[in-house]
Amino acid sequence: MIPKELFLSHASADHRFATAVANTLRHFGVPVWYSPTHLVGSQSWHDQLGAALKRCDWFAVVLSPRSLTSMWVKRELHYALRQTRLDDRIVPILYKPCDLDHLSWVLLSVQYVDFTPSFKQGCRDLLRIWDIDYPIS
Repeated sequence: MIPKELFLSHASADHRFATAVANTLRHFGVPVWYSPTHLVGSQSWHDQLGAALKRCDWFAVVLSPRSLTSMWVKRELHYALRQTRLDDRIVPILYKPCDLDHLSWVLLSVQYVDFTPSFKQGCRDLLRIWDIDYPIS
């Protein structure tokens, strides 16, 4: 089942990669809540972020050495892990090799989508979660 809305958590230093993932998901019909495109001036971004976390029915987290040190990635992930509605709906996205145990030991038991071989292969594997074909050519 395609998400009603997927929350995409990432370290701000990984914004180029996260933007490419968000744009690809949207292109294939997956609605994505992604802070750089949803937060606008004069909004209380804490409130907007919290409302999105409560509303989204899927959660994806971009994993990299930078995300391991991001306080916000850690907070968002810990919130998602406590939500039973997100059981089997948390998608770790491996962007750069890193020690997942430093972010959450729980992630070690979840199959991640590996983007390290290639972006296209990662997109194909990510979209397969929702039975969406991604042509690799």
